[in-house]
Amino acid sequence: MAAQPGTGIPTGDEADGTDEVADLFRALGRQIKVARERAGLSQKELGDRIGYGEETISSVERARRTPQPELLVAVDRLLDCGGLLASAAEDVERAKTRRRVRHPEWFRDYARLEAEAVELHDYSSLAVPGLLQTEAHARVVFGTRQPLLDETTVEQRVAARLDRQQIFDRWPPPFTTFILEESVLRRPLSGWDVHRKQLEALLRFGRLRSVELQVLPVERKEHPSLGGPFILLTPKGRPQVAYLEVQHVSRLITDPDEVRILAARYGSIRAQALTPGESLTLIEKMLGDSQ
Repeated sequence: MAAQPGTGIPTGDEADGTDEVADLFRALGRQIKVARERAGLSQKELGDRIGYGEETISSVERARRTPQPELLVAVDRLLDCGGLLASAAEDVERAKTRRRVRHPEWFRDYARLEAEAVELHDYSSLAVPGLLQTEAHARVVFGTRQPLLDETTVEQRVAARLDRQQIFDRWPPPFTTFILEESVLRRPLSGWDVHRKQLEALLRFGRLRSVELQVLPVERKEHPSLGGPFILLTPKGRPQVAYLEVQHVSRLITDPDEVRILAARYGSIRAQALTPGESLTLIEKMLGDSQ
């Protein structure tokens, strides 16, 4: 593996995706849908019973998200599929190693580190963090970007973004904290129908045991980080790093002094934010006001 200049972070070639992988995921998605409908369950009801969100079930059924082995086993047991889905778990694991990572090249090094992170702390001042976006929200983000992306690229980017959320499904999950500016929550991107689903997703993520989500109110009179969003990430067995992204210009920071400064800044932001409980209450109020 080569190292990204100036970072010491290993890079590598992406494994080629195959039509067989896509066909496998589509077939499994259809089988899940058939079994779910045969049992008379909605996507939300199935998700509630096996511990997944409605958005995840929908994305898996449409092959927009990798069907994780744990999900296949859970669906198989609940819907009495006779081992049909559970037996595909090993095939999915092999397929995951062959599937192309469809992130833009400048994002791939960070995405690899994120996938193995044991801790992740995200301060977002302009947009909902990619890790927390719904499929509809992500499609709006990529579909309205200027200059415009072609439809194939939009679909690839949406699928790649949703796949990143698999870190919440693994065990043990990484400890993650998110701080969002209140203004982000009050921007109804693509209208209230899409935004309401996004707020509901934030509530689901915020209630996970491994996640702490906080909102920084707009009325705060001081702000320790007007320089923009950033992420602190600790890969397994490695020192903490930081990641910055502005106008598609990205920088992975490994210098200990720079990382320490951003970590201290994150602590200051977090101290001024609402507590996780207060933050979820605020989001619930926003949802109530949007009815």
